[in-house]
Amino acid sequence: DWLSIAEESDAYGYAIIKPTAVWKPKRERFEEDNTETSQEQSGLSTNAHTGNTRIIETPEGQFTISFTPKPKTETVVDRETTQPFGNGYLSVEQANLILNHLPLEITFVNKDDIFQYYNDNVPANEMVFKRTPSQIGRNVELCHPPKVLDKVKKIFELLRSGERDQVPMWFKSERLGKFVYVTYAAVRDDQGDFQGVLEFVQDIKPFFELETDLKRDID
Repeated sequence: DWLSIAEESDAYGYAIIKPTAVWKPKRERFEEDNTETSQEQSGLSTNAHTGNTRIIETPEGQFTISFTPKPKTETVVDRETTQPFGNGYLSVEQANLILNHLPLEITFVNKDDIFQYYNDNVPANEMVFKRTPSQIGRNVELCHPPKVLDKVKKIFELLRSGERDQVPMWFKSERLGKFVYVTYAAVRDDQGDFQGVLEFVQDIKPFFELETDLKRDID
């Protein structure tokens, strides 16, 4: 966990000084072989051990323990083959590229309040709301500072209950030089069942700087 935190620290910045070298922790093995001690305490002794089979002697006799590992089954995702997708067809790789090229920061929290996905449309240190791989799989409450938790809970209650379909917010950030527009949207399936919350964040400052009402020419 500490190694993951170190790898993601650039996204959040440093309080005092930025490291000049990559931290590589030294690996230590703290486990000790307590097999003999455990056997003495239990009154058991091992006379034979072959492969995945162990014969254990007891005062009343002996018994054999065998272990057969299950074959490893790794699910290989075909990222290149297209498949039906909405109103067309896309591969996993194409869908990922499209999401990463949208001018939005996208975050998805599933119906169980688990942070499940975010896109990579900008480098981590340029994100409005910082997201890192170590947050994936966490409860959404563990991904926010305490001061905004009540607001996050309220948003999820409104969307989950169906009282609201979207909750918009906006703020001007002098530090980032952006005018940020945030939308929290309920994600529902074809039956109308709540499946999670989609958050998308966009800098709308460039829209305020448009000089004309119309532009259809290519510069």
